[in-house]
Amino acid sequence: MAVTTEDVRRLRETTGAGIMDCKRALEDADGDFDKAIEELRQKGLAQAAKRAERATDQGLVDYYVHTGGRVGALVELLCETDFVARTDVFKDLAHNIAMQVTATAPAAVSEDDLEGGYEGDPREAVLLKQPFIKDPSKSIEDLIREAMVSTGENIRVRRIARFEVGR
Repeated sequence: MAVTTEDVRRLRETTGAGIMDCKRALEDADGDFDKAIEELRQKGLAQAAKRAERATDQGLVDYYVHTGGRVGALVELLCETDFVARTDVFKDLAHNIAMQVTATAPAAVSEDDLEGGYEGDPREAVLLKQPFIKDPSKSIEDLIREAMVSTGENIRVRRIARFEVGR
């Protein structure tokens, strides 16, 4: 099946992947849009795993304060370059993570950060394992991987802090 420029554009808008990657994925999937998305996702996850060891010394601090001002959170999100830290993808990710921390009050960023002897469910206590509040089919870790695929850089949550009036 011939791949049209409209198909490539639509796949690119959906996934954020490069034009040539979209074209190849559609060709490999014989024009099947869903298969092409899955192929790009798998390729992106493999690339993200390769990036995981790269240094992250740029980024930003973002916040979310819930309506009424009684609860809020700060998040420090890091990436490799200041260029990526200024992108909408990165800023939106930071804001969504701050909103997640406000809503769910995780005990730690990762399982390694949990205090010894914690016996609860890691999906509740660990930010990276929690289902994303806006789309429970994805974890926060999945959200970060998607941003890594989109930006081409390693991204990690360094610190979180949650504040609630009276606590």
